[in-house]
Amino acid sequence: MKQSRARNSFRRLRQLGQGMTEYIIITALIAIAAIAAVTYFGGTARAQIGGMAQELAGKSGKQDIQRAGNQANQAHSEATTDKTLNSYDNKTAQ
Repeated sequence: MKQSRARNSFRRLRQLGQGMTEYIIITALIAIAAIAAVTYFGGTARAQIGGMAQELAGKSGKQDIQRAGNQANQAHSEATTDKTLNSYDNKTAQ
């Protein structure tokens, strides 16, 4: 009788551990996706926020807004180019 209770409690603990492991894996995948999004769009967002801050301060934010457009164009061109192992090698040489 005692052994069956011990087995049942061990099974419950194992199932709880499995749920926690799945939660950690999902959280890690979301974090990786967020890091990738900030890497690609971080420059654009910073420039746009800088432009808005300049405009709110009563100054011209035209330069920051143009920089945001340039960053967006650069991100778009990088997203549309095909990437191979050779392109990564060339990027590190620059």
